[in-house]
Amino acid sequence: MEYWGYHLILDCKNGDLEKVRSSDNINKFVKTLVEKIDMVACGEPKIEHFAANNPNAAGFSLVQLIETSSITGHFVDLNGDSYIDIFSCKSFDIEKVKEVVKQFFSPKQIKVTYLTRQA
Repeated sequence: MEYWGYHLILDCKNGDLEKVRSSDNINKFVKTLVEKIDMVACGEPKIEHFAANNPNAAGFSLVQLIETSSITGHFVDLNGDSYIDIFSCKSFDIEKVKEVVKQFFSPKQIKVTYLTRQA
């Protein structure tokens, strides 16, 4: 069956703190990811540090528009957790996404939620 959209949600636990806290690493991650899953980036990624007043939530957030929708993420300074979403009307390889996440953040575990979208 053909779906209108594909939504991958990754909850990543205890990544490498140095990597999760690096905007440069997050930038390289999303550029590599876009290439590996054969997407087309629309402009540069937006990467901002948020929630500095809340140590439990503080960290970088990422938004990368792609031709077929978006890649978003939040990376927690405190414990190295990260929350990454890819939504696209073009299908993509989940295993390639996980490989890139492991390469750039080294999480101890990844919880995968995958949704197909159809109105």
